[in-house]
Amino acid sequence: MKVILFGATGMVGQGVLRECLIDPDVTSVLAVGRSLTGQQHAKFREIVHGDFTDFSAIESELSGYDACFFCLGVSSLGMDAERYRHLTYDVTMAAARTLAKLNPGMVFIYVTGRGTDSTEQGSRRWARVKGKTENDLLKLPFKAAYMFRPNGIQPLHGVRSKTGWINAVYAVSAPLLSYLVRATPGIMTTSEKLGRAMIKVARDGYPKPILESEDINRL
Repeated sequence: MKVILFGATGMVGQGVLRECLIDPDVTSVLAVGRSLTGQQHAKFREIVHGDFTDFSAIESELSGYDACFFCLGVSSLGMDAERYRHLTYDVTMAAARTLAKLNPGMVFIYVTGRGTDSTEQGSRRWARVKGKTENDLLKLPFKAAYMFRPNGIQPLHGVRSKTGWINAVYAVSAPLLSYLVRATPGIMTTSEKLGRAMIKVARDGYPKPILESEDINRL
């Protein structure tokens, strides 16, 4: 399986990349990002791209892939509504439309979040935007598309946030997070379990297009 990964420098993307690199069924990984990850591996390569609303300049590099793991995401806290919509909806759809055109046999997996509003009518702006993004991804002519909605994620195996204070919180709360992963599988998962589940769904499929934390942990 050949994989394209968006968001490889983020906490979720780091975890997914690790699992791809150690999985024997994943033969190659292409990371598309605005900066390099610093990772080196025989089956890994990277493209640095500036404009995430227009991928025409690198289209020749994006065909022939079996799966896309889209792990880009931003928090809506303190962000202007239009900018949040642009970074969440416009960027995701620009990449997905390009990949659907080039790889009609591709499985597209989008990491969204618990509480996403599929009706697009709720009171929470971020949930409506995420819901529209999910809904429009499911309309694209991929082989299949899946929406992963984890709630809490414990980073493992050296996966780190870009924000220093968040890393400090994770370090202090690691024993509690480990307990919660075991005790509340409907809420908590780990970066390892998330990556493993994404690979399994891309390879084998799943009975429904939206996966919550309990589905991720079950896989």
